[in-house]
Amino acid sequence: MIDFSQFEAGPSCTEALAWLGADVVKIENPNRGDPGRRLKAGLPDDDPYYFHILNANKKSITVNLKAPKGLALIKDMIREADVMLENFAPGAIERLGLGYDAVKEINPGLIYGQIKGFGEGSPFEKNLAFDMIAQACGGTFSVTGDPDGPPTRPGISLGDTGTGMLMAITILGALYKKQQTGEGHRLQVAMQDAMLHYMRIPFSTQGLTGKAAERGGDKVPGIVNAPMGLYPCAPGGPNDYVYIMTSRANPAHWDNLLTLVGREDLIGDERYLTPADRVAREPEVDAVIAEWTKGLNKYEAMEAVGEAGIPAGAVLDSMELHDDVSFEQRGIMQTMVHPVHSPYKMPAWPVRVDGRVSRVTASPVLGEHTDEVLSDWLGLNGAAVEALKADGAVGTKA
Repeated sequence: MIDFSQFEAGPSCTEALAWLGADVVKIENPNRGDPGRRLKAGLPDDDPYYFHILNANKKSITVNLKAPKGLALIKDMIREADVMLENFAPGAIERLGLGYDAVKEINPGLIYGQIKGFGEGSPFEKNLAFDMIAQACGGTFSVTGDPDGPPTRPGISLGDTGTGMLMAITILGALYKKQQTGEGHRLQVAMQDAMLHYMRIPFSTQGLTGKAAERGGDKVPGIVNAPMGLYPCAPGGPNDYVYIMTSRANPAHWDNLLTLVGREDLIGDERYLTPADRVAREPEVDAVIAEWTKGLNKYEAMEAVGEAGIPAGAVLDSMELHDDVSFEQRGIMQTMVHPVHSPYKMPAWPVRVDGRVSRVTASPVLGEHTDEVLSDWLGLNGAAVEALKADGAVGTKA
């Protein structure tokens, strides 16, 4: 797979495929590489983590795409590739002479993927976009935050990584079809369009109510039940909360929860008998539960509520997740051992295959695999590679 992608949306896609066993070759500028490396001229990289976490298990070669021999080299690689992905600014790949029509002439069976901010035919088709732009224009801001507060950016990068995952799934489908037909395909996804996929539940709520989906804070608009939400826990830090969710489909949840919190006196109380009754008195209901949760830490509360058969989850921050040894024991978090930078523990691919997890290998040093890839893919010997370096077609450092 030839990877022309940069920053996050494209690299998320190609990293997923690398974890699944694809030979992903990242094509980078000889001087700075992927802008996501955040390299500084003449200085060591003091912020490698953004690059590490998006480019594990890949190879890197450095090619000067503006040099005729460099561009010719890439076209030779395209001839051998199964998949190519790019997420340059609109029109950039075409200006390089590597647009779909040109590449299809070289390799008709190629799966050619493109990720952009906005889709063809959109009034914003030529606009640039980052994660937060896609989320703002794709609806996720509008349903995040408190009901009486402003729209809020979700804390995760749905616009980038979420789009990358949709492209990865589609590439796998195209490869499966190619096995049957031999045909290549052009795959295009816009980050704004991808966000509509992650907005399906708000759209379902809109279908029910006939108006735009609203922000619900820690509640879920459209789910009319109580108790449901965040409840404070000891010792009262910024993330010391437990989320408790009782179900309308299981009336026993309310009685079981009352028993757990020591309020059996409210079992059968007509004020709180049905979900509708409890929603009408939601502040009272929440106060009953919070009085109990404040006496426990969030782990204790989660364990006790869970053992009572009621869904519950402690609010865990990134450091708490990082330090939870069970994730590392299960292979969900793995430590990347890098040839240049310090070891770095990071989330790995979470799907097990036949009980096994994919293993993380180091993100590549800029141009690290230039010689290896040109030999393996194109059969070039050392002298031929050195000649390309001397001509400025490929980078000299690795």
